[in-house]
Amino acid sequence: MPTPPTSRPPHRRLLTAALTTVALLATAAVSACGGSADAGGTASKLRIGYQRFGGLSLVKARGAAPDVEWSLLESGPALTEALKAGSIDIGQVGEAPPVFAAAGKIPFSIIGTSAPIPQGEAVLVKADRGYRTFADLKGKTVALNKGSNVHWLLVQLLKANNMTLKDIQVKYLKPAEGRPAFDGGQVDAWVIWDPYFALAEQPGVQVLADATGLASNREYVLAAPDAVTKQPDEIRAFLQRYREVTDWGIAHPEERASTLAPELKIPQDVTGRALARSARPLAPVTPAIGDELQAITDSFIALDLIPGPVDIRSRVDSRFSAVFQ
Repeated sequence: MPTPPTSRPPHRRLLTAALTTVALLATAAVSACGGSADAGGTASKLRIGYQRFGGLSLVKARGAAPDVEWSLLESGPALTEALKAGSIDIGQVGEAPPVFAAAGKIPFSIIGTSAPIPQGEAVLVKADRGYRTFADLKGKTVALNKGSNVHWLLVQLLKANNMTLKDIQVKYLKPAEGRPAFDGGQVDAWVIWDPYFALAEQPGVQVLADATGLASNREYVLAAPDAVTKQPDEIRAFLQRYREVTDWGIAHPEERASTLAPELKIPQDVTGRALARSARPLAPVTPAIGDELQAITDSFIALDLIPGPVDIRSRVDSRFSAVFQ
């Protein structure tokens, strides 16, 4: 029997050629549009990690940065893990997360900060328990989010009351876990930050202490090294909008609360109360900021809460500081 011809019918040859041409054109278009940063094209969108209530939440709520991608993260430690995974370029955290992240060898730069916010974090107890000072919590169970800003507040409170970590029972709980544990009486005290702090301020709840005189509770803006190197103009433009929105919010507290409450999904009066004590202007990073963070870092190392040595001063990058001045 004769061998069938191996050539394809004319219509199939034409279809194959057409598909090949489309594929080649698509590849060329992607390259021309900067689909790959390595190919020397246009830089990709900045990816911003934000927490509920932080200054970045207001930027998102106002739609002031439509050209970025947003990722909501529950806490500072979760945000630094996102930096580690390479899923965000910029994020905002409290005092302790950069320390724990640096100890964990996560690459990042500290490119901005804020004025101190000591009233924005506190130790909460039930009023009927009879606690009057932090020293009354000796032998009691204290809940907090490990590696977050309130971790440093706990360290400072222990020091101020001549106590150590051995004098209390620490229970590490994320905010979503801490509130039901506190409400249900499973812990004696909860160390927490706004807006969770404001949400928990219900009848029968007492503020035992806040960070006044103990911790600055600044916000810190962290950036991935690749973004700092490859997208400095985009970062500078974003930080400028961030500052403008922050300044607007401070000058218009009622509008700020009404704008942010739907984003946070919490009542406007609670939002306003939290913002009244926790919204502060942004500030440039300086050598003094590096010294402040290094002191916090050294304290955590001395308590064996993180491995040392850690040079967090070297993470401070002032190249964008002019935006905040």
